[in-house]
Amino acid sequence: MDIIVKKLTEAEYRKMGVQNWPIWEKEISLFDWSYDEKEQFFLIEGEVKIKTKEAEYNVQPGDFVVCPKGLACEWEITKYVKKHYQFVGEP
Repeated sequence: MDIIVKKLTEAEYRKMGVQNWPIWEKEISLFDWSYDEKEQFFLIEGEVKIKTKEAEYNVQPGDFVVCPKGLACEWEITKYVKKHYQFVGEP
């Protein structure tokens, strides 16, 4: 399963209403995570490495990330993280 990491244009950011999504914060840590739902998030600050069986993704401030439903991964937060996030229900 692939994670999508990309930059949003200002127009995309506004159209999606990212600034209105909830905020999640977490200190430097290492933990396993699995997704019961698709999650989209926008990293406001911090740094995180998301490791899957297939790849490692380095997420930086300003990155928009999509983690698919069913993904199992490891999060390595190397700098305090603050992100806007939204779970997306899929049929």
